[in-house]
Amino acid sequence: MKALFSLSDRSGIEDFAKAVKEAGYEIISTGGTGRSLAKKGLEVTEVSTLTGFPEILDGRVKTLHPKIHGGILARRDLQSHKTELTKHSIDTIDLVAVNLYPFVETVMRQGVTLDDALEQIDIGGPTLIRAAAKNFRSVIVVVDPEDYDWIGKRLTRQDTITIEERQELAQKAFQHVALYDTAVSQYLQPRDTKLPKAITFGYEKIGSLKYGENPHQAGALYSDPMSIGGIVRAKQLSGPDISFNNILDGEAAWRIVSDFKEPAATVVKHNNPCGLAVDDDQPTAYIKAYEGDSMSAYGGIVAFNRTLTAATAKAMKGVLYHVVIAPSFDPEALNILAKRKQARVLQSKVSTSPTEFLDIRKVTGGAMIQMVDDVPIDTSGWTTKSKRQPTASELQDLVFAWKAAKHIKSNSIVLAKDNALVGMGAGQPNRVTSVHLALRISGEKSKGSVLASDAFFPFSDGIELAASGGITAVVEPGGSMRDNEVIEAADKLGLALVFTGMRHFRH
Repeated sequence: MKALFSLSDRSGIEDFAKAVKEAGYEIISTGGTGRSLAKKGLEVTEVSTLTGFPEILDGRVKTLHPKIHGGILARRDLQSHKTELTKHSIDTIDLVAVNLYPFVETVMRQGVTLDDALEQIDIGGPTLIRAAAKNFRSVIVVVDPEDYDWIGKRLTRQDTITIEERQELAQKAFQHVALYDTAVSQYLQPRDTKLPKAITFGYEKIGSLKYGENPHQAGALYSDPMSIGGIVRAKQLSGPDISFNNILDGEAAWRIVSDFKEPAATVVKHNNPCGLAVDDDQPTAYIKAYEGDSMSAYGGIVAFNRTLTAATAKAMKGVLYHVVIAPSFDPEALNILAKRKQARVLQSKVSTSPTEFLDIRKVTGGAMIQMVDDVPIDTSGWTTKSKRQPTASELQDLVFAWKAAKHIKSNSIVLAKDNALVGMGAGQPNRVTSVHLALRISGEKSKGSVLASDAFFPFSDGIELAASGGITAVVEPGGSMRDNEVIEAADKLGLALVFTGMRHFRH
């Protein structure tokens, strides 16, 4: 029996190789792996000795040879295959232990060049893995160091590795190659590509979650190997285990504050911001965000886009938050937050995945993919439709409200004043109901605020209701058949009405 070893990651390989040797296998190995095993006192046959052909092109070609792949791919149940092996003096290879060049680790380093990346695209390794996995009935394929221990013990005890276990190893092997190829494809894809003709996504399981959205649903967390940052790679500094819903709401909160250049704070509940504010003074930003809907804030997620200060941590006293997110924390702030036994404190960075510009929605039979809604606000394209122009302070709040509206489920209505959300309505089947909800939440705070609507008002009733609550200015996309009626109503009510020409549906 022969076993082929060709490994980039050699962790744990010594004990596994000893077990394989003890089980009666002759070990064949490529140069680097062979030398590593030989230093440990293991007898190894070099691939070049077996093939009678040296490694060439700086190691680019070493295992691509009939004596290797014939020995792996031959079907043991076909006499014709056995005859061919004998004719060409080829021995079968019964175990293949391979993992691949560190492509992802290489391209994620700062300053890596294209030449550096290309040298880490493995050719022989995936070919060995695929060949062994295809012939898993006869060949044990091992790509994961975590499998070394149990396979080694089975082999030394001369116990059977069942056909079902072999198939599981083969599936893992094909997935290993698929993830690798996906990373290469993502790296080589031009950054100006919008929606490619074909696309794959690769994710690695980080760990199981207690459950999914509900206790009867299983859940797990996966990471994109090509990403640095994002909520998945956030570092948990304190608090209990994170849940599916914590991650879901945490993602919404982190995306919201990351969308603002100014110091921002947001409170998110059920994937919608119930509070949002920007202010140069972080505790003030937090308090304004909390007061946007203090009732809903309880049990929510709070996020910041600046280092969380001790003053802000103190300002949060008395309010239950399940998750607190920031890019960094003052030591004193961490000490304060560590006393919150139910709060998961996460340190997060902006995600850098090559596919971060894509929004993927799984649907039955496939998926829909769209570009992320991240077009910067350009007020030069806005048009004032009312007779009255918005004041400078109203325009500032309209810009803030318009940015906030795109992070709220449609039909979204945002009421804002002094760069803070004071009321919102979300996810309603009609826009007037969303206005009702926003006014009810804001109460007296609606007086003197501005309103943003993620899509046009189909009738004038929406802004008429808003005006009754003291709203002074409105921003919306425009484009309704009844825009003229809406404009006339704005003029009659003394509102400033601005059209953006762009909508922000978020379903």
